[in-house]
This record gives sequence, C-alpha cells and structure tokens, in this order.
Amino acid sequence: MSGTSEGPGRAPGTIRPPVTERHTDRIAGVLAERPLEHAGNPLPEHPPKPAGPAQDASPTYPAGRSASELRDYRAAFNAAHLAMAVVDREGSVVAANDALAELLGTDPGSLREQDAADLVDLAADHRTWHAYREVLRGARNRFRCTRRLKHPDGHSLWAEVTVAPVPDSSSVLLSIADISDRRELQARLRHLQMHDPVTRLPNRTLFFERLNAALEASAYDNGGTGRIGICYLDLDGFKAVNDTLGHRVGDRLLSAVAGRLTECADQSGYARSGGHLVARLGGDEFAVLVEDSTGTEQLAELARSVLNALQRPFDLAGQRLSVSASIGVVERAGAGTTATGLMQAADTTLYWAKADGKARWTLFDPERNAHRMTRQALSSTLRPAVERGEFTLEYQPLVGMADGVVHGVEALVRWNHPQFGMLPPNRFIQIAEEDGSVVQLGRWVLRTACRQARRWQIEHPDVPPVFVSVNVAVRQVWDSDLVADVAEILAETGLAPHLLQLELTESAVMGSAGRPLQALQALSDMGVHIAIDDFGTGYSNLAYLSRLPVSVLKLDGSFVRGFQYDEGGAHPSPADETIVEAMVQLAHRLGLTVTAECVETPEQATRLARIGCDTGQGWLYSRAVAPDRIARMIAHSPQKV
Repeated sequence: MSGTSEGPGRAPGTIRPPVTERHTDRIAGVLAERPLEHAGNPLPEHPPKPAGPAQDASPTYPAGRSASELRDYRAAFNAAHLAMAVVDREGSVVAANDALAELLGTDPGSLREQDAADLVDLAADHRTWHAYREVLRGARNRFRCTRRLKHPDGHSLWAEVTVAPVPDSSSVLLSIADISDRRELQARLRHLQMHDPVTRLPNRTLFFERLNAALEASAYDNGGTGRIGICYLDLDGFKAVNDTLGHRVGDRLLSAVAGRLTECADQSGYARSGGHLVARLGGDEFAVLVEDSTGTEQLAELARSVLNALQRPFDLAGQRLSVSASIGVVERAGAGTTATGLMQAADTTLYWAKADGKARWTLFDPERNAHRMTRQALSSTLRPAVERGEFTLEYQPLVGMADGVVHGVEALVRWNHPQFGMLPPNRFIQIAEEDGSVVQLGRWVLRTACRQARRWQIEHPDVPPVFVSVNVAVRQVWDSDLVADVAEILAETGLAPHLLQLELTESAVMGSAGRPLQALQALSDMGVHIAIDDFGTGYSNLAYLSRLPVSVLKLDGSFVRGFQYDEGGAHPSPADETIVEAMVQLAHRLGLTVTAECVETPEQATRLARIGCDTGQGWLYSRAVAPDRIARMIAHSPQKV
C-alpha cells in the first residue's frame, strides 16, 4: 500500500468528505462521554437510572444529554456513510460503525480491539506512522493521509484517512472516505493535461517532469548507472507537408511518426513498465528519454534505429509520404546535470545536425559547443569593440616575382580581445558579416590602412610608393555607400586612388548586377584597383571577367600548394601547373595582373615566376607584421625582401 500524508490542516486541492468533520467530532464526543467500563459496547442500550433520591426528577446523562439524544447519536454513528472508528490512545479500535465494516469487508464487532494502524496500513512508512502516533499522544491536532486499500474480495480502492483527537476525551476518531472516483477523475484530468491530443504521447510538461525526476534519482545510489540520455529530433521539411497537404494530413503524419518512435523505444529495450519515454515537445519536435543509459553507443544505436524507421514511406489516407529527421544526441552523467542544461545541449546538437545536412544524428561535442559559446560571446561584443579600439592592422607584403621588390601590402585586421587574446580575421569576420557590423569595421579598416599607406609614402619620399590592398565584404557594397566612403577616406588621408586596391571574393562578385556592379564600376573609374581574391575556388566562370572592372586576380593558395617537389625534384601534380599557367595566360590577355597566394618555398616562387605570375604573397617573403616592420622593408634599397 502507498499514500501521502499531510500535517495539521487541509492540503491544497483535497475535497471534504460527505459527512463533515464537525459532525463526526460531535458523534465522537458523545461516544467518548460514556464510562470506560462500557468500552466493549459502542453506546449503552438503555439510559442510566436517575441519580439522587428524588424519584420524580428528570434523569441526567453525560454532558447534559438525554437518553433520546444518545440513541440518536448512536444511530447516526452506525448509519453514517462515512466509515468511522473510535480509537483509544494505544491505537486499538473501541467502536466501529457499519460503513467501516462494509468498507473493510467484515462486521463491526470483529473490528473491536484491533490495531487501527493495521486496518488502514498507517505503519507503511515512517513519516505517516510518526504523525499518527503524535495524534494518539495528543501532540498533534489532526493527521490526514491517502491510502490504497485492498478489499477482501480483491478489488482496490483509494481512501482518505483522517485521524483527529476527540475533545475532552482520551480517544481519537479515525474516519475513512472512499475517494476512488475522485482519484480516477484526477487521473483522467492529469492524463489529458499531460498528453498531446494529436499523438497521445506525453507532452512537454510530463517530459520535463520525468526528466527532473530521473535527474533527482540519479543523485542517489539506486543501483542504476547514474547516467541519462536524450535523443531530440525534428522532422525535416514538415512545414511543407502542412502547407501543401493541409494540417489534417500533417497531424496524421505526426501520429504515425509517434507510433514508429514508440516502436523503436520498445524494440530497443528502452521502454519502462508504466513509463513514458517518448514525448512530443511541440510542433514536429519529439524527444526520447533514456534513463540509466549505458553510454553514448546505446544512444547512437537508438538514433540510428529511429532514422531507419522514419525513412520508410508513410501511407496516410491515400497519401504516400517520405520524411526524414535530424537528431541531436546527448548522453552524460546525471549528477551535476540540470534539465535546462541537458535540453540546451540537446537543442544545440539538433541544430548541428540540421546545419550538417539534415537526415542524420549528431552527438554532442563539448569542444564544438565551447566554440559556439565563444562565437556567441564574440558576436555580442563585436560592435562595442570597434568603438573601444580593440582592433589593429597587420600588413603582409606583396612582392614582385621577377625582381623581389615590395610593390604593395595587404592589410589584415586582428582583434585584440580582452578575454580571448589576439584573434585572426577568420574568427570574427563571418560573425561581423552576419550581424552587419562588418560595415562599421570595414570602414575603420579602410581608413586606417589608407592613413598608414600615406604615412609610409611621406616617410619614404625617395622610393616608389607601395599600394595597400583592403578586403571588402559584399555586405559593405549593399548596406553602405562604399563609393562615397572610399572617396571620403581618400580625400581625408591624401592617398592617391591608384594606391588603393579593394579585394572581393570570387563568390561575392559572381553574378554582380545592379548596385554592386555600379559601385565596382564607379570605384574603377575613380582609379581604385579591384582584385578578385581566392580566384579559382568559387564558380570558376571566366565569362564575368570581361564585364567586371577587375584589374587583379589573386590565385587561391590551394593551387600554389600543389607546386611541391619531392626529394628527386619531380613534380607530383603537373596538372596543377598546367591549370595555373593557363589561368595566368588568360588573365594577361585580358589585361589583368596575377598574384599568387601562400608562396612558402623558393621552388614554388621559381616556378610561379617562370609561368608568368606578377606578384607573390606568403611566408616565403614575410608573415603579416606590424607597420614599423613594413617601413623597414620599404627603406631598404632596392626594396628587396
């Protein structure tokens, strides 16, 4: 038997029994007023004889009650629908009514002198037993608990047991109300409240209730593994089903998916008796909770079985549908884990599965998550960092392949982050492009680089000035007036337009039309050089070179790295040289110059110079360095690196 106990007073949500406690107390008071020698009989059958010598005086009874009142109370006690018993301070039944006897499947006489605690299982747990004994000792005003009792005929019932002391008496009144119907109604209402009406699966509320209970249980040594796992899945493209076939078909699909998920959990041995492991969290999101998991392989096996099950087509009222799902898998020790933290990890991992191509499962990776958290931290502080002056520029020389002279430099931005240290551009440029702060950052880079190039020109008037190359994001062209910004900065710094080169990636300029094309043309007309960065890795469509105002091609480093020689001097990939040579010749015929990136060895430089590359950039010449290092390179005559 099981149940819950409560302290003095009424627990929230409980329902008062049919016979009020006020009435039962009055009945118990009358029962308690009889002499102890009549303890074997609930009430005296005949009223006591009048006391005193006066024969005509009216008889007197305990507490001034008449014999008629005593008979009425005894009749009410026996006829009451509420099961009741008077119990002495030792816990033995003194008197029991017919309702209690019927409830327990016996007769009232057989209940006398029995231990009341045994009748309603009050000794089942320490807390309940302690509260009951306190009422018997008079140290507690009232005690109430819920018990599941078994009738001798085999059926079970839920009973609300109340124990209260009888005023001015050494007895207590035990009353038992059958609340089976109420419990059944509560169970039905709870089921409706805790389950999804479409799939009949547990909903988000019940899922988190189970999850919290599992995490709490894992904190104690209960013989399990102490680990917990979640497969958090989302259907790929479910919105299209609702939009094209209607929500009715969508609901049928969700119900069918729920069935297959439940089958997977059952067949894999994860379902528990009477438990709910598969839940619909909302929309087309489902979760499978695995308590006492044995490790990541167990969760991975479950995720694979779910994917295989969902890949089979669904036949829904004449509609044959095929769907897939993305699954985020998290498995860890329950100790020290919160439900919020676990679901955040599951949600993040589900996002990774979506980003990695959908129709797959992905296991939570702490390192990847740390990178994501770092990225989020960078995103939230990037805009203020520009205003705080946390960015700086370094410069990498662009060297003539034929003469070794420094012809220009590429400005490379660095973020001197107060928490993460010096960050290269690949750590934050994409973030800046996504949130739009690249416009503000790009304007600062352009102004700083032009100002520095002009300073070198002034400090070294006897040598030809070097040009500065600045990377430009396509969003700068769309979200700002790049032409006006460049004109303003050139006028402000005094740098000649031909000493500024703007680099855009091949994918950024591919298909340029309208405003981007007009901006590039206006910059070219101004005298600014336009370079295509990482050429050869994007669309590789050479047709656009004839209609865009491009003056420089920068070959991607993947081509240059192919220019490697083995120990015998043989080239391992002659196709790379052939491709690069063809691109260089085509560029020259179009009047373009070619810069080779990632030049690291003298053999690469020699071969690139032989096939006609104009300038080179890479660690062979110099890494990106501070402005004063570039100044020393410029000062050397004949400016050879």
